[in-house]
Amino acid sequence: MKSESTHLGQDSPNRTVVALAGGVGGAKLSHGLAAVLPEAGLTVIVNTADDFDHLGLRMCTDLDTVLYTLSNRENPVTGWGIDGDTRVTLDALAEYGQDPWFMVGDHDFATHIFRTERLQAGETLTQVTARLATASGLSSTLIPMTNDRVATLIETAEGRLDFQDYFVARRQQDVVLGVRFDGIAHASPAPGVIEAIADSDVVVIAPSNPVVSIGPILAVEGVGQALETTSALRIGVSPIIGGKALKGPADRMLASLGHEVSSLGVARIYEGLLDWFVIDDADNDLAPQIEALGMAVLITDTIMSDRGKRATLARSILDVKWPTS
Repeated sequence: MKSESTHLGQDSPNRTVVALAGGVGGAKLSHGLAAVLPEAGLTVIVNTADDFDHLGLRMCTDLDTVLYTLSNRENPVTGWGIDGDTRVTLDALAEYGQDPWFMVGDHDFATHIFRTERLQAGETLTQVTARLATASGLSSTLIPMTNDRVATLIETAEGRLDFQDYFVARRQQDVVLGVRFDGIAHASPAPGVIEAIADSDVVVIAPSNPVVSIGPILAVEGVGQALETTSALRIGVSPIIGGKALKGPADRMLASLGHEVSSLGVARIYEGLLDWFVIDDADNDLAPQIEALGMAVLITDTIMSDRGKRATLARSILDVKWPTS
């Protein structure tokens, strides 16, 4: 455990923060961090194991969710997609007999078309993502976890499913018996990933699904080790509140894979990687057991129901002190 030091709050204008993120929870906290940090003070490393090819296009669902949220364009109801987007193209495809099982808006289609064209032209996913971020007016840096293709595969009683088949087409109804990241053994971290973790003042693991959103990032060669050895203050935020996930199947997935469905269960997954763990007020009784894992605990309101609460949570996270040894 590191020794006591000064806090990292609003009077540290040059601090740099790295967030590991995936899904809506990761996007929301990234937005909050960007709102309270100096310009260009945030780097978000995003899960790409959910990426897949659909309608001939490369779709990067977590990257796009973070991109749209950081640029204040996300659909406020779903948390993904673009607010006010239309579905003329999707409806036209349905007229030709294409099953519109995966919702893609017209503006969203443009993102996928641009990405696919640039990838086919020889650019890396990192380069294409940087183009999209610049065009969207982001001051934060957005980096995919890897430029190599990794695919999350879900083991169920019905057989092995591609992640989007499980998550979207089958509406997360299957019991998850196992998870595999196809291609992860040969995946290298994207340029800047290891350096960002090593050189940051704070690394935040966002309240994303620890198995299928954060798990792939940490499984990329060198990333887990970089988090273990960085001199940055390492802070994780629980995606489980009162034994439930606010969005998505994290709670059911944790249960079927043998983990305790609680903030404590998530903290155990991250044991050895964090200096602080942030839990909701509803879980304050779990703090002593989490502290016994070697983490300090911040108890606060972690429900980011609007943009103001995202920023409030971000400020609380950045205001913590080094835990005492």
